[in-house]
Amino acid sequence: MPTRGRPAWAERFFRSVAQHSSHPDRVEVILYVDDDDTGSHHLDSSEIHVVRIIGPRKTMGEYNSACLERAQGDIIILVNDDMVIQTRGWDEKVAALDAGYSDGIYLAYGNDLFKGGALCTFPILSRRTCEVLVEPYPKAYHGAFIDYHLFDIFKRLQCAGVDRICYLDDVVFEHLHFRAGKAKADETYTKRGRFDDDATFLSLTDLRRQSAQRLRIAIKGETLPSEQRTGSGPELPPSGLVASVMFLTRKLLLDRELPLRWRFFLWYWFIGRYLAAHGYLGPLVR
Repeated sequence: MPTRGRPAWAERFFRSVAQHSSHPDRVEVILYVDDDDTGSHHLDSSEIHVVRIIGPRKTMGEYNSACLERAQGDIIILVNDDMVIQTRGWDEKVAALDAGYSDGIYLAYGNDLFKGGALCTFPILSRRTCEVLVEPYPKAYHGAFIDYHLFDIFKRLQCAGVDRICYLDDVVFEHLHFRAGKAKADETYTKRGRFDDDATFLSLTDLRRQSAQRLRIAIKGETLPSEQRTGSGPELPPSGLVASVMFLTRKLLLDRELPLRWRFFLWYWFIGRYLAAHGYLGPLVR
C-alpha cells in the first residue's frame, strides 16, 4: 500500500484489516511512504504486522514493485489508502479461493462498491502468478492503469478459452474515492496527472500479449521462456481527432485477442479520454 499525506486514512485501513480478519496474525501490510512525507513515517499497528518502506518518490508501478519485493505472503493484494475492508472473514474467503487453483494462476478481486465487477480495482494475485508475469505492476505506470493492465492480460487469457478471472462479490473492499462522493479531492488526488498513463497503457499491448501467453504456458505446465520484452516508450495517438480515432480503432477495437465487449469498452473509453484531454468534453470522462 503506497500512501502519501494521509496518515489518518492509512490507520483507518489498518483498523479495518484488524477488525475484519479471521487470522490477523497471517496478514501483513507492506507500506511505502515517501521520504519527504514525514507526517507518515510513524505509521504502524499493534494489531497487524506492518512493514514500512521509506524511500524516494516513485511511480505507482515502482511503489507496488518495491512492496512486492518485501512481501512474504503467498497471496498479494494491491490496496490504496482510500480503501477499507468491510467483510468479516475476508481472509478466509481469499485463502479458500487461492486453494482452489492448483497451478496458482488467477486474478481475483473484491467488490469495491464503486466499479463493482467491471474492474479489478484492488487486484488479488498469487505469488506464482506474479512470478509468471515477471513484472506484474509495470514500473512505467505513473499513477493509474495497473488494474486495467492486469484485467486486460486476463481478458486475453479468457478470450483464448481459459477463464481465470474471479470476482468476489461478497468480499467488500470499499473504495472511498472522491469520485464516488466518499472523500474530498485532496492534494494526493489532484496532483496526479489524469491522462498521464494513457499512452503507457497503449504502448504495453505487446507486453500484455506476452504475459497472457506466459500464463497459458504455465497453466499447461510447460517451461516458460526466459525472456520477456517490457514494451516500447509511451505510444501517443497521432494529432487530429480523425487520425486518433483511426489509431484507437486499430489498436483496440480490432484487437482480436480480446473479447469483443472488452475491446469495445476500451475503444469507447479511450476515445472519450482523448476528447476530454483535448478539451472537447471538459470534466465529463473519469
